[in-house]
Amino acid sequence: MTFAITGASGQLGRLTADALLQHVDPADVVLISRNPGGLAEYGARGVDLRAGDFADPSSLEPAFTGVDRLLIISTDAVGSRLEPQIAAVQAAARAGVGRILYTSITRPEPGNPAGVVADHAGTEQALRESGTRWTFLRNAIYADMQLPTLEQAAATGRLVTNVGDGRFAYVTRADCAAAAAAALTRDEDGDAIYDITGPDALSSADLAALASKIGDQEVQVVDVDDEAYVAGLVQAAGLPQPFAELLASFNIAARLGYFDQVSDAVAGLTGRGATPLAALL
Repeated sequence: MTFAITGASGQLGRLTADALLQHVDPADVVLISRNPGGLAEYGARGVDLRAGDFADPSSLEPAFTGVDRLLIISTDAVGSRLEPQIAAVQAAARAGVGRILYTSITRPEPGNPAGVVADHAGTEQALRESGTRWTFLRNAIYADMQLPTLEQAAATGRLVTNVGDGRFAYVTRADCAAAAAAALTRDEDGDAIYDITGPDALSSADLAALASKIGDQEVQVVDVDDEAYVAGLVQAAGLPQPFAELLASFNIAARLGYFDQVSDAVAGLTGRGATPLAALL
């Protein structure tokens, strides 16, 4: 059985490769990257390193040849990744991959206003139509990405947000990697969907309480509307308008209840519970 991971040079890719190599022989692992030379330490362990670039669809089918199970890690090109990811799915199907796993997002469905939903929903649909077995790993929002926000809140005493009463079941990147590696090696009878979440759904008040513990002052939640939140990210943080609107869209989705579900998939796949945000902090 041969297991492959795309985007293996990225943060999630490396963590997943490390987790996978705890369970399978390096000779059975293929790591695919635009720059496989950056994975030399894995090659020294006997891992098969292959060049594969989503921007060059012709490179993908050769990279996927001989692979039994493939993890496609969604790229970070939000808004322009759907076509390349569909091309990757089609290349994997042509190469004869038996099962394709894909890192999606919680509830990629009509009505969810998060700006990444269309990319994930479209890729999932391509997998359904591919003729291969598939597994969707619907990862919640990364807990790791909340650390700078908490540090800033601790320093200023204010947590500015447009999330309202919404909650997030934040999951660590390491837990997503461990779950992905376990799903790659898991024998499934049919197609599968796993909601990869943290152990709790946290509100802004919960985040403010965590920030208060790491600073020397109490942190207050400052609720603003969507327009003011985006303006603050652009004017105060210097973010580009499209990126600020993307970040705001996640909070809008949480406010509408799209990101508060908690599952035990991490424990079910890995044998250990998901890591709380407080523990990561």
